[in-house]
This record gives sequence, structure tokens and C-alpha cells, in this order.
Amino acid sequence: MSCGTPTPIETLYCDHHPWLKGWLRRRVGCVDQAEDLAHDTFIRLLTSERVPSALAEPRAFLTTVAQRLLSNHRRREKLERAYLDALAQAPQAVCWSPEERAIMLETLVELDRLLDGLPAIVRRAFLLSQLDGKTHAQVGEALGISVPTVKRYLVKALQRCYFADLSFTG
Repeated sequence: MSCGTPTPIETLYCDHHPWLKGWLRRRVGCVDQAEDLAHDTFIRLLTSERVPSALAEPRAFLTTVAQRLLSNHRRREKLERAYLDALAQAPQAVCWSPEERAIMLETLVELDRLLDGLPAIVRRAFLLSQLDGKTHAQVGEALGISVPTVKRYLVKALQRCYFADLSFTG
């Protein structure tokens, strides 16, 4: 807290943090997860440059931010479950260390974030090609599209990944 007049986020936190934790607890069913997500909500606000100085509906605003974080959280959980299921089905000869598993999961989460917003068929073509190692013809057959269309989709997905990477380094 600051020594002078509280900032809008400090006021928002003091007035609505307990309510937000309760709202999140009802959605996730876990006190610890609700606390983490409430914390992440206020961290998001502290690091954002787009928080209005005055809010007519502060709880609606907090709900919107928290719902986005909750959606990302659930999406990550779904990815993690799929990853762990794939690991469980892998031959025993494939034995990754906990560090390698964590790196692989983070890579999958980042890839999911990069491909978000692309049409589902473009994402699917990219994943079949890059993760499953299928040829363009095999991808086309699996998706019922032509090889030139597969190539167009792969270029679109690769451009998304490439240009997103440039925005992080520049």
C-alpha cells in the first residue's frame, strides 16, 4: 500500500478481493486455486496499462479479468491432461526427467497460445505436420483437403509463430 491516497487498484483490492476469492471458489471448487486466481487477477491489473482510474461496475470488471484467467487456467489444465495421457501411452523406453517434462509442457502451452485465433483446421494441419510428423499428403488426406491447401495452412501457422517470436525480442 502507498503512504498517500490509495491507488484505484489498491481500493479495488481492499473493497473486492474477498468477494472475488469467493466468486472464484464457487467456480473452481478449491480454495487454494481460487486464491491463486484472485492473486493473478490483481497482478494482471497491476501490470496492465489499461485499467480505468474509476470503475462504475468494479465487480463486473474484476469478473471479466478473472474469467479470462480462469479460461486460460482451464485450457492449460486440459493441455496438461492430454500431455500426461500421451506420456502414459508412450513406450517405456521414453523416460523423460521432470525438467524435460516441464519444458515440453511449457512448449505446448506456448504453442497453443501462438496458434490461438487461427481456424481449427489450420491448427490441426500444423500439429499433424509438426508434432505427428505427417507429410503434406498425409495431412491433406487426414483433413480432406488438397496438398496446396495444406501448404497454405502451414505457411499461415508458421507465420503466426515467427512473427509472434519477433514481437517478443523487439
